[in-house]
Amino acid sequence: MSKYAIAIHGGAGTILQSTMTAEKEIAYKTALQDAIEAGEAVLKKGGSSLDAVEFAIVSLENNPLFNAGKGAVFTHNGKNEMDASIMYGKDLTAGAVAGVTNIKNPISLSRAVMEKSDHVLLTGAGAIDFAKKINAEFADDDYFFVQMRYEQLQKAKESDSMILDHTEDKFENGEKKFGTVGCVALDIHGNIAAGTSTGGMTNKKFGRVGDSPVIGAGTYANNNTCAISCTGHGEFFLRSVVAYDISCLMEYKGLTLKQACDFVVMDKLVKIGGEGGLIALDAKGNIELPFNSEGMYRAKKSSDSELYIGIYK
Repeated sequence: MSKYAIAIHGGAGTILQSTMTAEKEIAYKTALQDAIEAGEAVLKKGGSSLDAVEFAIVSLENNPLFNAGKGAVFTHNGKNEMDASIMYGKDLTAGAVAGVTNIKNPISLSRAVMEKSDHVLLTGAGAIDFAKKINAEFADDDYFFVQMRYEQLQKAKESDSMILDHTEDKFENGEKKFGTVGCVALDIHGNIAAGTSTGGMTNKKFGRVGDSPVIGAGTYANNNTCAISCTGHGEFFLRSVVAYDISCLMEYKGLTLKQACDFVVMDKLVKIGGEGGLIALDAKGNIELPFNSEGMYRAKKSSDSELYIGIYK
């Protein structure tokens, strides 16, 4: 059997071991393990990397610990506006949604955009119309209400600041997390895929959209190079076109996956003040999980390696 590989992330940021309770750490690690096993189950059966990515991300979207799907943060207006994207490395097809509300699993809607429309990115009301047309699964406001997220919004409103999941000094003893979720996978047929999903920033206004639904910035997959899913301060990842940049360094400069990832995450992003990380794999099954923040919720597994789960540096 040919090799398969999969990696997931549940966000990067200032995740300090000193402030993490044992119960919470177990909850996060269990959630990461559940998600990666959901994706791996597909790959083990000879399924596609696209299915593996979708299944793993759906598992993370359904868990309120992460800023995506059920756990999405609140906008200034008290809504949950979600963004997601997915891309298939075999033929460079992609689908994405931005600013959608009441969609239970934005990653699945992104895949529907890819497979059932002539477009790549749908936004807001139009994306909702499309979701209704294809009978996507909706959920009411109560489903998305997470008390911790609501309290974050109230604190953010007090200081009139937009915050990335948690600010440095106001939440959870100094944690600042970018709770975006993502997955990259390689199937036994040699095809790779990537997907990313997020609730964006707490207290965001004006329909702000980050890098997660933007192909080439937060998500990218090409069988000839790599599959990437990013998590971090989206504005910097957009400006640096991070996901595509790594692919380009491999394609045009001949860098290895590790060299390209390290250069972009540890050098280029740092120079402009961009905090965060990403998960990456290539068609040979090499996996990289670089981040320049204090931590990143991450896990990886392949047909010839044991499950690895990490949170801190």
